[in-house]
Formats: sequence, structure tokens, C-alpha cells
Amino acid sequence: MAELAPWIARLYVTKVSVPADYVLSCGLFNDWACLRVQLAGEWTAQTADGPRAHDRAALLFGPQSRIMPVTVKGSFISLGASYRPGALQAMNGIKVGDYLDRLENVCTITGEGDALLDSFDPQDSPENWLRILEGRLLRLIERRRCARPDPVSAHFENIILRDPAMTVSDAARECGVERRRLERLCHRDFGMAPKQVMRRARAIDMASLLRGVAEPEEGDQLALRYYDESHLSREFTEFFGMPPRQFMATPQPILTLALESRQAYRLEALRRLEPGASRPWQ
Repeated sequence: MAELAPWIARLYVTKVSVPADYVLSCGLFNDWACLRVQLAGEWTAQTADGPRAHDRAALLFGPQSRIMPVTVKGSFISLGASYRPGALQAMNGIKVGDYLDRLENVCTITGEGDALLDSFDPQDSPENWLRILEGRLLRLIERRRCARPDPVSAHFENIILRDPAMTVSDAARECGVERRRLERLCHRDFGMAPKQVMRRARAIDMASLLRGVAEPEEGDQLALRYYDESHLSREFTEFFGMPPRQFMATPQPILTLALESRQAYRLEALRRLEPGASRPWQ
């Protein structure tokens, strides 16, 4: 995975067994674009283009500016990769902003969707799925001689993981660029303005705390990113469609898995958690 680190934030596998007629309603909220290979399950996502329904498919999900409602019927298997900021452009020439709150079949974009799907046997083990996916991504990067994403975008990614309450001007100063350059890079590599990227990161960190998949000791620090409870409630509702108390009382299994994965990556990126180590909330 270290060889993929400049382009890929994390790899994941989710496998859930439920009755064939069971319908789970939840949501996705990712601040980075994701490749999702769906090997089982009937999925419907409410995107910026309206509802999109898929069963077995290889899909590119752009980053989300707010929670994306999803439903899935029956048992499901999903595996994939989260791209770091700027990686999609470096690897495929894709402007991530074109896919904000959207998804597209990988076959439509690259013509490789069917070949990618055929690489995975639904009866295989999650470990083999991840090995196959990692190998395909590495071969793609080597074959195309992909450049690394802009180091300024990588630095700004670290800032939003470490201190998304920082002002945009201070973030630009820390990145060693003028504010206008940071804004241009953010629109290109994050799909949004830097201020919105930071607001989203604060809300995602708070949601992780409320779902019990963040460092408990961070609670006070995360709360201090907001002026008061009213500010927290207003911002949180904008991103998650409900106030914090309702969010805590509403089961969110798929979203919680995504938040946990993102928090683990955050702590690893900040060198506060060793890869593979037990997570503070476990």
C-alpha cells in the first residue's frame, strides 16, 4: 500500500449478509472521490443527477458536498479505493469537480469497467480482492507514468485532517502559496472552494464523534471548532440533513463504516495511529 500512498488514501471491503428482501436506507459522505466495485446488492443513490440504481457495477463516485442518501436491497459486497486530492487528474485526466455529488460507470469513463469487474470473484476472500485491486491500481500508475498530485494539495489535505478550523488565509500561508492559488488548486483537486472543504471536514469529524468512531478525548477540541451549540446545529444540519441529536438517534450503519475508515486514515496520516493498530474507539 505504501507504493500507492501518493495517489490512494485507503482501500476497503464491506461485506454484509442480510435476507434477500431486506432494504437498508442510509447514506454516504466522502470528502474524496472513490472507486466502488459492487459485487452484490441492489444499490440506489440520490445523486445531483437524480436517483441512480445499480447492481453489479464498477463506479466512480465523486466527492460529496453533503450526505448522499442511499438504499441497498439484500446482501451486499462493496470494495474500492479512495483517491487522494489531485490523484484522479494525475491518473486519468479527470476533473473531480465534474463529479461532485455524482457517480459514473467506470466503463463509460475509461472503457475498463467490465474488465475490472471480471477481475473479482464474489466467492473469493476479501484479502484476495484487496490484493487484486492494489495490483491493478499499481499497474495503471506504472503504465501511465502518473505524476504525483500537487504537493500543495497534499499539504492542504493534511491541514483539513489536522485543523479544519484554520482560516483559508492561514492555510494558504502554511502551504506557501497565495490565497488565490490555493483556491484554484482546491477547485481543481477537491472540487470545492477551500472554505467549503474545511467546513465539510469539521462536520465529518463531528459526525464521527457522534457515531462513536473518533478519539473520545477529542470531543472538547472538536466542539471548540464551532462558536456555540446553535452554530454546530446549523452547520451539521446543512451537511447531514438533520441536527446532531437526531443524527445520534438514527441508525446509520453504512455511513458509520465510512466515517470509521476515514477517521482511521486521518489518525494514520497525522501519525497518531500505526497502520493496522487497534483504533482508540474499539
